[in-house]
Amino acid sequence: MARIVVIGSGMGAMAAAARLAVAGHRVVVHERAETFGGAVGRVERAGFRFDTGPALLQLPAVYRDLFVKTGKEPLEKCVELTQVEPAVRHVFGDGTAVDLPNASRAGVSDALDAALGAGAGALWSAFMNRAREAWDRTRRPLLEEPLWPNWQVLADREPYPSVPQKRLLRRERRAATLGEIAEWELGGDSRLRALLEQYALAYGLDPHATPASAAVLPYMEQTFGAWAVRGGTRALAEAVYERCLARRVEFAFGSPVTRIVEKDGRAAGVELADSRFVEADFVVAGVAPGVLAGLLPGTDVRPEGEVPAQRPRTSRLSVLLALRGPRPEDTPQRAVLHTTDREGELDQLFGQRPAVPVEPTVEVLRPEDPTRTPDANHEAVTLTATVPAGAPVTEADADRLVARAEAVLPGLRERLLWREVRTPADVEAATGAEGGAIPAPALAAAGGRLLHPANGTRVRGLYAVGGWAHPGGGLPHAGMSGTLVAGLIVEGPEFRGSQ
Repeated sequence: MARIVVIGSGMGAMAAAARLAVAGHRVVVHERAETFGGAVGRVERAGFRFDTGPALLQLPAVYRDLFVKTGKEPLEKCVELTQVEPAVRHVFGDGTAVDLPNASRAGVSDALDAALGAGAGALWSAFMNRAREAWDRTRRPLLEEPLWPNWQVLADREPYPSVPQKRLLRRERRAATLGEIAEWELGGDSRLRALLEQYALAYGLDPHATPASAAVLPYMEQTFGAWAVRGGTRALAEAVYERCLARRVEFAFGSPVTRIVEKDGRAAGVELADSRFVEADFVVAGVAPGVLAGLLPGTDVRPEGEVPAQRPRTSRLSVLLALRGPRPEDTPQRAVLHTTDREGELDQLFGQRPAVPVEPTVEVLRPEDPTRTPDANHEAVTLTATVPAGAPVTEADADRLVARAEAVLPGLRERLLWREVRTPADVEAATGAEGGAIPAPALAAAGGRLLHPANGTRVRGLYAVGGWAHPGGGLPHAGMSGTLVAGLIVEGPEFRGSQ
């Protein structure tokens, strides 16, 4: 039985802790905050409950596997999952709206034809077929296996297939970015382009620079579906925490780690803020890169030949709205209000910020969940927009989100009881990530720029887990990082991933 210290209690860290405890190890989690979950938090006020992290769950199979492998009760016995229907309503800059059904590619095609005109669905379906090829080529190395030592193969090889183009020399050309896919393959329809590019923007990625391999993001959502957790994704975090306790994982809250102690090139334990030393055979760090570097000053923990370090770029601004009046029937749980000035929005986020603020793309979440409100005569709504990491946020910025939301929330101002604004500074306080930056999922190509550091490090016995380690950000990816770290500790370097 090994002694294992886990730093942080985010979803990836708890997933690793539960699996390691089941394998017979003694696991202690040291968390600087007074609760678990990391980015998967909750705001509670006057009977209203809001998620402060991801609102919906994709690839629930990742957490089903966690619960099967760590106990007799399956995931659905611990939390209630429902498929969101429709998956999302898109309201484009010209006012056109389309409801996309959940996990139905044929239904998505029909909906696009009906809303955008005949042929739109066929263009999108053809794109999704190519996205499936990219998914099939990258699923194992980017989700289910430790990062390959020869990761450059993933960095240099674009998995999204070439598309024949009618050109003078009759040659095929390969789209290098999502923006090029939209331009070359989606018929020039600005609404289809906005639909595709939103999948990058939601993760804080510039679609003009995001590799074509990001086609796997819409493929995942439209193939495997979007799921709501009764009680919010915080309820999922609570279920994982309870599973850890059932497997005798120990938690020490309000217990910040100030240093990882290294001895003879190996992690030997951690030092706490109260100067206590906790000895360990393995240390698992579920923290942001800057935090990890501060725990081992002067030591480069990245393996030799590691992937290029990502520079934090974007975070999220959220406005939590407590509304009087019941949630109307037939209201989609999720809507995306696209900007009327996409190029201006992208320039504001990734280029030279214009002097005049640009109308943002806003995601509107209206959960169909009675646990979120004091009674059926109230509604809890969350508005979210992508913003630069570390950006100062003003009440005027929040006002712009509210003004945008009125397009799908008639009478919003008359219904408003109160609102609460969550800024990048709040994200940084919860996660420790510089500027409140949000990690994106690992993606192939682009020279490895969107890969994440391997779970193993140069320091023997020290492993990295969570959204800032392979395979990157997002609830399913965090769960998979826990699987990979547990496998590497239990089975050793020969571990090659889940089967």
